[in-house]
Amino acid sequence: MARVIVDVMPKPELLDPQGKAVASALERLGFTQFQAVRQGKRFELETAGPAGPEVLAAAREAATTLLSNPVIEDVVAVRFSPEPTGNPAPAGARP
Repeated sequence: MARVIVDVMPKPELLDPQGKAVASALERLGFTQFQAVRQGKRFELETAGPAGPEVLAAAREAATTLLSNPVIEDVVAVRFSPEPTGNPAPAGARP
């Protein structure tokens, strides 16, 4: 079993209102090191079989046809996750 990570971001030439809101909030909270924020989406696709080039090709196709809106977004990365598959409990979670 493998996990493929797909990152989608708004096209650079388009306004990103969520990113602007986050940038403003960071400044108000004293995080003045950051001048701009772009907010995107991350998808995690788990496979039933082993990882291989055909899995990445299928993930790229899914990313461009379903996971992103090509008019306003770019698929910026499609890669295998270095993390083991499975659903570990988040840090601090109770059993």
